[in-house]
Order: sequence, then structure tokens, then C-alpha cells
Amino acid sequence: MSMYPFQDKYFKRQSKILLIGLLTGIFILTGCDRKTATDKTALGNNDKSFVLRYQDYPGRVSLPELAEDLGFLGSIRLDYKGSIQGGPENMQAMISGDVDYSSAFNGAIVKLALATRNSPNSIVAVVGSNGSDKQTFWCYCVLEDSPIRTARDLIGKKVAGNTLGAHVEFILREWLQQNGLSREEAKQVQLIALPPVATEQALRQGQIQVAAMNDIIRDKAFERGGLRQLFADIDLYGEFTSADYVFTRRFTQQHPEVVRQFVRGVAQALQWSREQPREVVQQRMRSIIAKRKRNENDALVQYWKSYGVVEANASITPSQYQPWIDFMVKQGELKLNEITPEDIFSNEFNPFVNDSSHATSTIKEGVTQ
Repeated sequence: MSMYPFQDKYFKRQSKILLIGLLTGIFILTGCDRKTATDKTALGNNDKSFVLRYQDYPGRVSLPELAEDLGFLGSIRLDYKGSIQGGPENMQAMISGDVDYSSAFNGAIVKLALATRNSPNSIVAVVGSNGSDKQTFWCYCVLEDSPIRTARDLIGKKVAGNTLGAHVEFILREWLQQNGLSREEAKQVQLIALPPVATEQALRQGQIQVAAMNDIIRDKAFERGGLRQLFADIDLYGEFTSADYVFTRRFTQQHPEVVRQFVRGVAQALQWSREQPREVVQQRMRSIIAKRKRNENDALVQYWKSYGVVEANASITPSQYQPWIDFMVKQGELKLNEITPEDIFSNEFNPFVNDSSHATSTIKEGVTQ
């Protein structure tokens, strides 16, 4: 019997419910004659004075948060609306009008881009958010003495990740397929969603057999010992940008300068984080967490190594989306040529796309000490 009877039943339905919720939000926002979230958050008629509402993970500092603290967002101010567990949930809040931007795994963005593209709330990815490199990656971990060694060993087992329908699920399904499991066999590998901070404990207590953990959570867990890496996302794809920041196209049309400044600031913050010693970045993060007074623990900051974004200027390339499109076509979830990467992203708001050196040369301008 499952040790998570409610969660197992709930999370099997979560991806379908999430899509229904997103589509419902689209219809509601399309049919209602009310002020949009952008009208409510403007501090004035000038796009240079603007508040962007957002959600994020507790105990961490995202690129927009770092950019704001460094002074790279100009007059844009960020308004925190709460914590999240995953990108699909974050995008649902954006479509519902509760926040102005979101960050999500690119495979999940593909699905939502297709679902919304004929609506006023169609979405567009504008700048890189995070990714996987040799320092920062997703590890699918087992106990050190676990008999699980191959993909076939996972049949009938439980794998836990932070959310369904996003990075953890796509990578797991691709790994199972690449290692010879049929679609029916792969369905016998049960993926459940758990908060990241609870995943390690569930693994050690035997409630799950595999824990998907990324950079900070992973390093802290391995520091305690007794774990072994089964595989990692970079084993499949090498280093890659796995998630982007997304706005609705309507927002970008109404406030292009806000989006342009946001993208510029994120790109500059990314470059700053690469140029500084890791200890300097970590100290800045601790300062940010302390100043925002959300009753958070900054213990995870010591494990931060990078944001994992591969591109020098946080720009977006077709290769960030094509693998997930191809995978969904193979799985029968998309039709061939039903959607292309160019339908999903735009670099028009990134001033550094055609001059990557410019991001480096101007990066120190306006840094708030």
C-alpha cells in the first residue's frame, strides 16, 4: 500500500487539472471586462516606474531578485506574492493574473505556449532563468546500498520530484526511454511530487526509492552521506539552459520597456554572478534574504554554485525547446510541426543578443554596493 495514498491519487491527476486550470484562467481573463494585473501594478503612466509581482522559492535568490538588489532593474520594483513548488504552478498564477511573470521548465512552457497561442493570454519566453551545468544540475539519487542500478530496476518504484509536468518528469521519461523501457513499462515507474525540502527525508525513510534533487538540496543531502547518484540530467543533454522567464504577450505589448529593462537586468545579474568569486555572490544572497524579512533560512546559500544558464547573455535559442518538442512528438503528445521553438520565445527584448561583449562591458554600471 502506498505511504502517500492521498498524494498518489492527487498527483496522478495534477498535470491534467493544471492544464484545465490554465485554460479556465484564459477564458475568464478573456471574457471579463476588468482591469488587468498590469493596470493595478503600475506606479504611474511611465513604464520606467513599475512594480512586477512574482512568486519564487524560499531560501533562494533568483536572478531578478539579484538584479534588483544590484540596481540593474532601474526603477522597476519587485513585489513578492508568495512561494512556489514548481514552474507549472507559477505559470498558472501568471495566466490567472496573480503575478506578472513566471519562470518554468522549457518543456512545460512548450505545453502552455501551445494551449494559449490563440488566446489574448498567449505566452512568450524572453530570457534565461536557470539551467544545468557541471556545478548545478538535477541528480536522480538513491540510497548508497540500493539495489537500483538500471532503468529497468525502477519498474514498480516511486520517484519523487518537486512537481509534475516539468523538468524532473521530462528528464525521467527521456532517460527511461533511452535505456530501453517501453511506454507501458515506463508507466509503471511512479512519479510523485514532494516539496524539495522533504524529498531527502522521504528517500532515507524508504517512502520513495529515487529522489530528484538539484544543486543546493542535492549538495546538502550528499554532505550527510549515504547517497549515490543514479543519473543526472546533464548525462542526457550535456550543459543546457532548462528554464526561462515568461510573460504573456499582452503584457509585453502593453509594457515593452518594462520587459526590456527586466531582460537587461537579468542578463546583467547573470554576468555579475559569473564574474564574482562565489563567496561574494553568496554573501550578497545572504544580505538579500536578510533584508526581505520573510522568515527564511539562508543555510542553503552556502551550496550555491551557479545559475546554470549556458548562454553568455541569457538569450534564448531554438535548441532550448526543440528537444522537448521532439520528445512530445515521439510520445504522441504533439503533432509534427504543430509548434516550433520560434512560436515560443523572442530575443527582441534582450539588448545583448547581437553584442554579447556589451553585457560584460556594461555590467558594473549602476551596481548598488
